[in-house]
Amino acid sequence: MKLGLSIGYSKAKMDLPVSLVQRAEELGYDSVWSAEAYGSDAVTPLAFLAAVTRKIHLGTGIMQLAARTPANAAMSAATIDAMAGGGRFIAGLGVSGPQIVEGWYGQPWGRPYYRLKDYVAIMRKIFRRQEPLTHTGHEITLPYTGEGAAGVGKPLKSILHMNPDIPIYLATGSESTVKLTAEIADGWLPMGFVPGCMEEYGPWLQEGFRRAGNGKSLKDFEIQASIHVEIADDVKSALARLKPEVALYVGGMGHKDKNFHKDQMIRRGFGEAADRIQELYLAHRKEEAIAAVPDEWVDMKSLVGPPVRIRDRFRAWESSGATSLTVRSRQPEAIEVMAQAARLN
Repeated sequence: MKLGLSIGYSKAKMDLPVSLVQRAEELGYDSVWSAEAYGSDAVTPLAFLAAVTRKIHLGTGIMQLAARTPANAAMSAATIDAMAGGGRFIAGLGVSGPQIVEGWYGQPWGRPYYRLKDYVAIMRKIFRRQEPLTHTGHEITLPYTGEGAAGVGKPLKSILHMNPDIPIYLATGSESTVKLTAEIADGWLPMGFVPGCMEEYGPWLQEGFRRAGNGKSLKDFEIQASIHVEIADDVKSALARLKPEVALYVGGMGHKDKNFHKDQMIRRGFGEAADRIQELYLAHRKEEAIAAVPDEWVDMKSLVGPPVRIRDRFRAWESSGATSLTVRSRQPEAIEVMAQAARLN
């Protein structure tokens, strides 16, 4: 199994763990993944890392669709890929949530399924430069002819001769969007992926491959799961340290009636806890919301404890169906232990 390293997005102060990324590359990690919410962006850190690394793949996990047009996303991806030497960039895309899309970016939530489909199609057209760019989609049409248009939009072809095969991964979780991911993308950044869940996701992926109509299958497709990793002598205390983030995402990262993180928790059998966490969090009782997060839920989607426990539990992830596992940790020891568990050296 390949390993990736998540650097996430920075908190109040910009913090790019360059030495950790360089060490991961030395150990044989395949990829490093940035992120964005409503602070630091996902693209700029990868440009910096491209200059201080040699071969590790540079992935956005994720670029939010509302943050940039598909043309700008393609330009950013192709520019970094070219500066990094070619073949290193992975364009990970996702829709984020309606609170951020409409509240931060000032864009309509619209129909995310069709926006994803249009966005990917446009990026591929730009990468391949086969003809001047035009697109007639459900959500995006180029040249633009809508309200306020001057009526002189011109189909254009990229000046930069881009890598035509920059891979595109989609971060999705619902049945319809997982099927779409298998149909149109090169890889998948699954929400809430845990060992055993391919029983649910497998048929959706197979249907997407069927729709692609080109013989596509799992052997042509990357599944980039992610997991928190923390080395600790006390497992219970380590699980407790991960609960605030769970409470934030399940309780407050999304609208009460549209929270993808809560939906994932419910689908994995923790519906009562998910409802309680959200109720407490939205009532500004954050400490109680954190306390309501079950140890079992955190343990299911993380690897914590002494190195021997982590190595033992990693075996379930190796046989989970994921092709790569992104390590979410800033602990140097955790990066080393995971390299040993995955037998990278």
